Amino acid sequence: MNDLPDSIPAETKTVYVDAEHAGERLDAFLSASLPDLSRSYLKKLLEEGRLSLTDENGAESDVRLKVSRKVTEGERYVLVVPEAEELQVVPQEIPLDIVYEDEDLLIVNKPKGLSVHPGPGHPDGTLVNALLAHCGDSLSGINGVLRPGIVHRIDKDTSGLLIVCKNDMAHRSVAEQLAVHSIRRVYYGITTGTPSPESGTVDAPIGRHPADRKKMAAGVSGGKRAVTHYHVEERFRGFALCTFQLETGRTHQIRVHMAKIGHPLLGDTVYGAKKPPFPTEGQMLHAAVIGFRHPRTEQYIEFCAPLPTYFEKMLLLLRKID
Repeated sequence: MNDLPDSIPAETKTVYVDAEHAGERLDAFLSASLPDLSRSYLKKLLEEGRLSLTDENGAESDVRLKVSRKVTEGERYVLVVPEAEELQVVPQEIPLDIVYEDEDLLIVNKPKGLSVHPGPGHPDGTLVNALLAHCGDSLSGINGVLRPGIVHRIDKDTSGLLIVCKNDMAHRSVAEQLAVHSIRRVYYGITTGTPSPESGTVDAPIGRHPADRKKMAAGVSGGKRAVTHYHVEERFRGFALCTFQLETGRTHQIRVHMAKIGHPLLGDTVYGAKKPPFPTEGQMLHAAVIGFRHPRTEQYIEFCAPLPTYFEKMLLLLRKID
């Protein structure tokens, strides 16, 4: 895993319009050409005047650039990306549900609605802020200042178990186990409709969505192998309670795979219905089981987190209307 820098220096990016992208809106062209920058951030930079249309000698055009502008083949755009501000991560006394703790690691049962690490829009109030308050300097530094101790993550609106490492030895051990897919991870989720067959495997590579860089997509060119095993535990009218066992751990893997087979998770407004039939505050997904080899003793250990209240209430509701 790579260290995350405290700050990123300013840089200049130059992109050329080829025949394939000619006629596209400027914002769409930039988003496709610079996939490491979000469309909203690109729009902000454009509004700040950081994008220019230049000739081959670097002379700037006096054309006023708007997001709706249609780009033309052969045009040359230069974008100045400003230096990123250093993000200070401060300890915060946020309650933690610690399932297990020793000198090397913690197992935390993360609640729904809590982001794992700071990022745009949520600079604090995260699991990392809480861990810094609880552990002080006793966290692995391999993933840098923004993600101390974090080896893997689950989405903000997914609840459940996470491994947090207190030192680099533990971090390397857990990361190696993740790399060879030897960590046991079982999730509970509620799907819209019932998958058929009721037990199966989705084996489809996952990568960035070609049109929306904030989303992931299955079957895209250049995607990484992703395998999800599922089993239907209980049927309802129009929904099903399923267990999912991950063979790999790609971003949004369960959500993307279930949407691919036509059964997105209840409450998932990114990959499913924009207006869920029930108020859920995000997808109905819980990381219930995690098992791995302890980095120091090398003995297999496994932990379980019962379904949280929000999940149990939804199951009661579905059983009533069934």
